Amino acid sequence: MDYDDYDVVVAGGGPVGLMLACELRLEGARVAVLERRTEMDSTIKGGAITTPSAEALYRRGMLPALAEVQRQAMNRFQAFIRERNSRDAGGAAGQGLGIVGHFSGIMLRADLVDRTEPGLGDAGPAAEIAFVAQQDIERLLGGRADELGVDVRRGVELTGFDADDEAVIVRTSHGAIRAGWLVGCDGGRSTVRKLAGFDFPGTEPEVTCHQAVVELTGAEDLKIGWTATDTGVYAYGPMPGRVVTVEFDGPPTDRDAPVTAEDLQARLRRLSGVDVTITGVRTATRFTDHARQATDYRKGRVLLAGDAAHVHSAFGSQGLSLGIGDAMNLGWKLAAVIGGRAPERLLGTYTSERHPVGAWVLDWTRSQVAAMRPDAQSRALREIVSDLAGTVAGTTYLTARLNGGGVRYELPGEHPLTGRSTPDLELTDGSRLADHLHSGRALLLDLTDDPELRALAAGYAGRVDTLTAGCPSRPELAAVLVRPDGFTAWAADARAKAPTSTAGLAEALEEWFGVPEGAVTPG
Repeated sequence: MDYDDYDVVVAGGGPVGLMLACELRLEGARVAVLERRTEMDSTIKGGAITTPSAEALYRRGMLPALAEVQRQAMNRFQAFIRERNSRDAGGAAGQGLGIVGHFSGIMLRADLVDRTEPGLGDAGPAAEIAFVAQQDIERLLGGRADELGVDVRRGVELTGFDADDEAVIVRTSHGAIRAGWLVGCDGGRSTVRKLAGFDFPGTEPEVTCHQAVVELTGAEDLKIGWTATDTGVYAYGPMPGRVVTVEFDGPPTDRDAPVTAEDLQARLRRLSGVDVTITGVRTATRFTDHARQATDYRKGRVLLAGDAAHVHSAFGSQGLSLGIGDAMNLGWKLAAVIGGRAPERLLGTYTSERHPVGAWVLDWTRSQVAAMRPDAQSRALREIVSDLAGTVAGTTYLTARLNGGGVRYELPGEHPLTGRSTPDLELTDGSRLADHLHSGRALLLDLTDDPELRALAAGYAGRVDTLTAGCPSRPELAAVLVRPDGFTAWAADARAKAPTSTAGLAEALEEWFGVPEGAVTPG
């Protein structure tokens, strides 16, 4: 039988699937994205991203587009605050400039954040990006996928697949496709995960949450921001008509039932004690706090990324960013294996690096639910967390962790940068590090004009770019090997008697990018 033939089929055309497909195309892989929807889902979702996601998109040249989307969002936020023009609006909302996020609905003030904390002060312009909605990310990545030549098939649903040691035959609503690999980026109810038989353990839900944009009257007495009451938690703003309700009455009996104005109104009245009237629903969604994670992100030629690999509550807006991190980590590795530039064992590092990050996010969302419960013990805990969030140390800690800036992979090497997202170094030619990562290739940054470094990298032409430049702000730094995902694979400091030490560089190059061209491998 004749099939359309691809290197990778990605199931799911949301932001994670599109990001992964773009990363694969950068390295020449033939990719098809299957998306059952014919149009982008306009249902309200996350309204912010963490700095690591902004960094990832910045490193691929998308910062100007992100900045423009955020500018428009900020204009809407400020218009909402001006419309309210009250003490509550100016203080509790603060929304773009005064507030950096929230933990369990406890607002975190920007003026209490110590930006010298690792992961908070070295992301360059990406650190200024936060208020970008999920739909905007999907729209921008959809345009990028078109530019790169990704075959995005909308209205096509994966219905099954057969995988062996050589390939995957993917069955769809529009016929079968043959691929070398299948990646499930198809959400928390992933068909790929279920059909492949991935284990998906976790904790059961205890709350019913709603997020909506509505038309309402009588909202003058609703507090802006997040408010804990005797019956749960609600949020109002920072955009006109946006409401969130959190009630500890167990999971919904039917998650797919339409969200009605009557139900939202009853819940908001019950939580706030304000006699609001909801006259229309523009967009609404229902969610819970179940938290589950696949024990492994790979089974043979089938892999998972994003919500297909891990699900949790939406508190903290970490889900989208966690998935973007998965896509950045997996994309270059899978492309290198497909292109024969790295052994298949490289894919084992995808689970070993990303699974701990996912487990950490699940626990942080669980902890936020714990601090929202209306029982006396949990409210006492909430008071203590609120007190801590009123200090520089407390706000800095919470902001850094929620922002995802503390991620470090356990990589070989003793340098403090190894395993961390590489700082966005300012170079003497006027460029920044991110400017040299648009291609999706690795980068060896030589900061001391050391020919020995460049000689070691010479066998990796086409896999590792080399750049010689200075970095006055980091005079102690001699060289950095940056992986395609922006994480440091190896680094060295300047030495007193020599520009740098190359110890460990050859091993790092071979570990991540295969044997150098022309090398003789053991027979």
